[in-house]
Amino acid sequence: MDEPRVLLAGAFRAAVAQADPARAVEPHLPAAPPGRVVVVGAGKAAAAMAAAVEEAYGAQGVRVEGVVVTRYGHGAPTQRVRVLEAGHPVPDAAGVRASEEILDVVAGAGRDDHVVVVVSGGGSALLCAPADGLTLADKRALTEALLRSGATIDEMNTVRRHLSRVKGGRLAAAAAPATVTALVISDVVGDDLATIASGVSVADPTTFGDALAVLARYGIESDAAVRVLSEGAAGEREETPKPGDPRLARCRTLLVATNQTSLEAAAAHVRAAGYDTAILSSSVVGEAREVGAIHAAIALQAWRFGQPLRAPCAFLSGGETTVTVRGDGRGGRNSEGALALALALPPGAPVSALFADTDGIDGSEDHAGAFVTPELLRTIDRAAARRSLDRNDSYGVFAAADHLLVTGPTRTNVNDLRIVLVHEAEEG
Repeated sequence: MDEPRVLLAGAFRAAVAQADPARAVEPHLPAAPPGRVVVVGAGKAAAAMAAAVEEAYGAQGVRVEGVVVTRYGHGAPTQRVRVLEAGHPVPDAAGVRASEEILDVVAGAGRDDHVVVVVSGGGSALLCAPADGLTLADKRALTEALLRSGATIDEMNTVRRHLSRVKGGRLAAAAAPATVTALVISDVVGDDLATIASGVSVADPTTFGDALAVLARYGIESDAAVRVLSEGAAGEREETPKPGDPRLARCRTLLVATNQTSLEAAAAHVRAAGYDTAILSSSVVGEAREVGAIHAAIALQAWRFGQPLRAPCAFLSGGETTVTVRGDGRGGRNSEGALALALALPPGAPVSALFADTDGIDGSEDHAGAFVTPELLRTIDRAAARRSLDRNDSYGVFAAADHLLVTGPTRTNVNDLRIVLVHEAEEG
């Protein structure tokens, strides 16, 4: 069998390759229109997706133009589609300018044009044209408060849709009467099209009142946001497009890559190395440290009792956890989950693991995630590591042990990947 870290890193690469826009986009492109193909969109994979669209239509001699926005450092070379970069996860002025340019581009599309919207994780922060009466500073402060609150991505996007001029179906509505096809790489648990990048191309099932309820649930104070949402709830602002809105009649939205398909690719890679495998779920949510502890419990059951699989075996899961920030350390949801797993395992456990984000960036740090190995379990200073976990400083623990996974931006994003290997006892 492969050395555990090599095997885990290879499985991660297989998962990312499955969601590579060069592979995922082309089979879903619409037929060439009589007019132009206008490419717009946002997300960590937006530049790579735009390049894939250009390449496919360029071979047919179709006129392609447009503009997309991606996170700083996630750009890719294109010929006719402009690639802009902006802040993520906290929006910035570059994101506002990019959003306004994208709105201008789709507003100029005609009935003979086909607007191809490329959407991936990160689009909510990158498409950040604030609603009237809201400033960028207001949105930045609110985003930071939501990120620290432990709110789910669904809840965050409910708020974002109602404080934006582009989210919640508004981008597709602005493109009417052009035909619109949105191609989506999902970073959302359950692959809800209204939630991925805050649903720029689909009808919004939530309301201003729902958004207000999220702020109240987490005790988030923002005078400007509450004022805008309250005006909307009182009928003083136009709601987001709802099902049946005629502006969305010529729009379709398609999933082209998901967490599940990437999990299957990772599982196949591990299985080929001789491990019996099980995908636990692609829909895991909750506090990262609690998810890590649960994965440790599953690994211990396999090691001690051969249930539900006998070693050598592997358990995989996906989804997106959250971190309620209480300390001042460095980390991310994956490294925090991995540290919790390590602390829940005894020093002699024959277990290795990788918790990582498929976009190559764990939260806002420079690593994709972190490894756990039998060596780490034997040598880690557990008291110090627990103090680090309390400070949300998982990064420091894994950096000191040289157990970080650093890949750089992968230019795709189908959420988190967790792989836990249980070796035969003599390997531990």
